[in-house]
Amino acid sequence: MSIDNSVNGTASSTVSNSPFLKAIVQQIRGQDTYGTYRKWSDDLILKPYVVPKAKKREIPIDGDVDPITQARIMAFYRAVAACIEKETGLISQVVVDINHEGFGWVLVFTGRLLLVTRTLRDAHRFGFDSLEKVAEEGAKLIEKGIDLVNRFPEVGKL
Repeated sequence: MSIDNSVNGTASSTVSNSPFLKAIVQQIRGQDTYGTYRKWSDDLILKPYVVPKAKKREIPIDGDVDPITQARIMAFYRAVAACIEKETGLISQVVVDINHEGFGWVLVFTGRLLLVTRTLRDAHRFGFDSLEKVAEEGAKLIEKGIDLVNRFPEVGKL
């Protein structure tokens, strides 16, 4: 019996072609104190980020957001911060605040400059339709963050 390490039939070339998806995998493996993900393929690690609309409807939004989902959200935005940091050379940080109902916000900042501000709604259902959508959303956030650093470099260095 073979184990399918792909996500919705997506080849691992998606991960190898996307610096952002590689950054998410690095963030997850970096937080893995027990070595659980050491032998997992990149596709298998990224699989929880793929949540089709039909599956999102099945996820209940009552109760607290589970810690695994919170960690997945944090890894996503830390990967955004890491990519911006790599491109600009300025240290970027992430703040995530989610209440028990799944509402909250995310800030990615460097110095006193806010690079990314996102409002979270229904955090219980955080996910994307495909790995390509994950990569697109991450690349869009990174591009906007880098643009802000280039427009206001003095604020980013405060």
